[in-house]
Amino acid sequence: MKAVIQAGGRGTRLRPYTLVLPKPLMPVGELPVIEMLVKWLRRNGVEKTYITIGYLGHLIRALCGDGKQWDMEIVYSEESEPLGTIGPLLLVREELDETFLVLNGDLITDLDIRAFTTFHRQHGGIVTVGVTEKKIEVDLGVIEGKGDTITGFREKPTMDFHVSMGMYCMEPAVFDLIPAGVPFGFDNLMHLMLERGLPIHMYKHKGFWMDIGREEDYVRAQEMFQKGSSSILGA
Repeated sequence: MKAVIQAGGRGTRLRPYTLVLPKPLMPVGELPVIEMLVKWLRRNGVEKTYITIGYLGHLIRALCGDGKQWDMEIVYSEESEPLGTIGPLLLVREELDETFLVLNGDLITDLDIRAFTTFHRQHGGIVTVGVTEKKIEVDLGVIEGKGDTITGFREKPTMDFHVSMGMYCMEPAVFDLIPAGVPFGFDNLMHLMLERGLPIHMYKHKGFWMDIGREEDYVRAQEMFQKGSSSILGA
């Protein structure tokens, strides 16, 4: 199994920190996120990883090198211009001739890759999305209405959603859906597949997951590390 780590983004949600460090190098405790991610992939049996880089990519190269320090083979692919979250896959399409993983370079999770890929293969689609349940607290009174009449009211409700973890299992056939040379994101891929009636499956992960690109998750990860929860974080 090969993996592609998307690490070319600018990390605007974590500015001003990401003005000097690319988001995957943001530290959680003593380790940068991408180091935790690569080690997690290796523990799960992944031996070769492609890292797509762009913004401050030379710093990621300097840290990760060829991956031998983690018993991992790392190959880099550099975007000359931003291509979105899915567009950069075309840069390494010749290397991905069987089922492969794609993941954002700023996540921390304890997802079981073997179970994830088994689920994907059993369902037979081109793309399987790793999802987790997220509770969103609305800190306002929510009005329900019909025309100009109020039909319901909820004070500061909590709503449950299934959200993308930024982790996908894909087949090489997905390359036929990605346009070359233009930005193409995960949202574009989802809309295109839905429009064409192509099945998209979701693997529901009930364990640990954080998106370090979100300030609240980044702060929470730091707090967990300080409290001695480094094993949960994979450090």
